[in-house]
Amino acid sequence: MSVERLLWESDATGLAAHVRRGDLTPVELVEAAIARAEAVNPEINAIAERLYERARSLARKVDRKAPLAGVPFALKDLDVAWSGIPVHFGSRVAPFVPDFDSVLVERHLAAGLIPIATSTAPEYGIRLMTESKAFGITRNPWKTGCTSGGSSGGAAALVAAGVIPVAHASDGGGSIRVPAATAGLVGMKPSRGRVPLTPLVSEGWFGYIVTHALTRSVRDSALLLDLTHGPDALTPYVARPPKGSFAAAAARGPGRLKLAVWRRSPLGLDVSAETYAALDAAVALAKEGGHSVEEIDLPMIDGTFLADFCRVVASGIAGLVRMQQERLGRPIAGELERATRVLARLGEVISAGEMYFTLERLADASRQHLTETHKYDAVLMPIIAHPPLPVGAMDPKGADAFVEDMLDRLRLTRLLKIDRFFGELMSKALWFTPWPAIQNVTGQPAIALPVYVTADGLPLGVQAAGRLGDEETLFSLAAQMEKLSGWTRRRADFHVPAAERSAPASAASAEPKARRRAAKAKQA
Repeated sequence: MSVERLLWESDATGLAAHVRRGDLTPVELVEAAIARAEAVNPEINAIAERLYERARSLARKVDRKAPLAGVPFALKDLDVAWSGIPVHFGSRVAPFVPDFDSVLVERHLAAGLIPIATSTAPEYGIRLMTESKAFGITRNPWKTGCTSGGSSGGAAALVAAGVIPVAHASDGGGSIRVPAATAGLVGMKPSRGRVPLTPLVSEGWFGYIVTHALTRSVRDSALLLDLTHGPDALTPYVARPPKGSFAAAAARGPGRLKLAVWRRSPLGLDVSAETYAALDAAVALAKEGGHSVEEIDLPMIDGTFLADFCRVVASGIAGLVRMQQERLGRPIAGELERATRVLARLGEVISAGEMYFTLERLADASRQHLTETHKYDAVLMPIIAHPPLPVGAMDPKGADAFVEDMLDRLRLTRLLKIDRFFGELMSKALWFTPWPAIQNVTGQPAIALPVYVTADGLPLGVQAAGRLGDEETLFSLAAQMEKLSGWTRRRADFHVPAAERSAPASAASAEPKARRRAAKAKQA
């Protein structure tokens, strides 16, 4: 089997096993990933920075005993720093070039991962579709006319396209889980404080932003979290320590769990029949696994909750714009996208007192939510209200575009302080993704489960949200669902490599090869 085919069909754990056995070298893997990236990127547009020469150098000297030695990887163009590599934040504003490494990158490299690129993101991560003036439209390998979600849409596209088996991602309001749901991937949004963002960031959006990865398999997500979690000296939040390893949790059965399912859109908007079919598929898998499932409602999660979340985001973007202007020593408003300018200006007109009240109101709703859901091992709910949208579908058009333009040109941002007006604009921004922000506010872990493919052949995942600090139960449940559904065998029909029969051996042929070796040894 060709190296490209092996790269396309294997997960990171499987590829690392080939490297340890000597079937495959890190250089071969990296070269195959680079070649595939160059072949497919013109169609998916998922790369912000090519890191090919640095990747080749790392591949020649990586410790082959490292847990994920030689596995090609990508870093998101947000929330992470690697010395000397430009961070664009998905923007036309001049990039930040760090002279330090994020703690997370240090842990990635220690695990043996080889970053070959940085992946595209929307400007400052504020859209849940990866489309920007700086880098253009990132497309879904399952159907290139559709979105791969956001803000980690570039990461999702690279993994779904078979360029790499795992990619760094971050999540401030669904930015791991939405791309996972649209691209047929596993996406664990970990508990607040589980993985450090330091020293580039201490707490993004008042602690709502967390970081981890997009993967093809549950075992990869669990292993990578084992290799990257834990505080450093600068970490402001520390998640509850796990009872054991996350990989061990993914490898064992979950027992009989008490689960809940929540269906309603917090905004009271329409939800597609296919989204409910995906949720029903997850419920069916849960029941097949022996778990009880109870229908619930969560009335504390409503339009007010999401409006408050959006105000927090506006405050965070306003602060980031100020930091960028201080770094560059000049105004940057003219270089920002219109929606970013409008959101940043909203953040500027929210008073400190209003923001404190907003955070307290969100905290109160979070306490109610956590109290109500603590009796369940996990709560199943949607991630996206509709199948993956056509690219450009979230761009304001007609009257919406006119309103946004007037808000920008005439600096009428104060109109957004009128609750009714703000609520209408918020609904237009979140109608596709009204659920994921919940867990960013509460701090809970939540994992995207690729349980469903639509009639048009598009992935449509749902999520399981767990108790604070309890990723282990989610990994056990997800691994069981993965085994029952067989979702690891699903791949986008996109530049499928030929199934050549040349070395190195594939995961499927490795076992017979090992048996032949054992038989020869026994005969000897």
